[in-house]
Amino acid sequence: MTIQEKLGLIAGNGRFPLLVLDAARTQGFEVVVAAIKEEAFSEIESHGACAVHWLSLGELSKLIDTFKSEGVRRAIMAGQVKHKQIFSSIRPDWRLAKLLLSLRTRNTDALLGAVAKVLGDEGITLENSTLLLQPLLAKPGTLTRRSPSEQEQMNINYGRTVARHLAQYDIGQTVVVAEGACVTVEAMEGTDATIERAGQIMASLDSSPSSLSRALTVVKIAKPNQDMRFDVPVIGVRTIEVMRKAGASCLAVDAGKCLLLDGEKIFDVADSAGICVVAD
Repeated sequence: MTIQEKLGLIAGNGRFPLLVLDAARTQGFEVVVAAIKEEAFSEIESHGACAVHWLSLGELSKLIDTFKSEGVRRAIMAGQVKHKQIFSSIRPDWRLAKLLLSLRTRNTDALLGAVAKVLGDEGITLENSTLLLQPLLAKPGTLTRRSPSEQEQMNINYGRTVARHLAQYDIGQTVVVAEGACVTVEAMEGTDATIERAGQIMASLDSSPSSLSRALTVVKIAKPNQDMRFDVPVIGVRTIEVMRKAGASCLAVDAGKCLLLDGEKIFDVADSAGICVVAD
């Protein structure tokens, strides 16, 4: 991309879109934001975009018309759009309705991949969502002061095996493991809710002494052949805080494919909580 080129940003929820917007402006781009009404934070209005247009999740035609009228030829999709929104009361416009009817499955990959194709057919290229944020991708190795214990490493190995099987069907990207047993798997609820549910399950067990550790290991992976244009695994300080409350002691992510929303601050918070973070 060339300097001063207009860049479109399709903004979902969370801080991810704000990071992309700030990075794009730092690198000299004019940014046109298409903020999803049901998801995006209102503070995106104050991050220096040359234009912010608020669109409903169902307004695919309006998204295309907006980018075309603004002269946008390349765009980035950043921020979560909850999968359950597909089944909400949002009304799709004719273009999105036609797209949905054409899908054999309505999982994240199928839906976003189809949207990307429609954008491409209209002359708008969807770039990798981490294009401007390479320094925030997890680097390989142990990222905190503490390395995984023997049991945590066993949990990681088992959790990766389970998670990769689930991810190939686009069911979820996170599993929570204790003592080599899968406690919860992610579906539509998202990573934080999956971790919280694991903590609730462990807390509900008989509190009598046991030789088995109830500490949880969280494994969050990228999908096989992860499409970096959308649905990139993301963790932040909130992830660590949710883990601490749930009784989780270890987090494993995929190196080079997981975005660290809060940079190295994540590791400081994890160290304070006695949580180890590893990337492989």
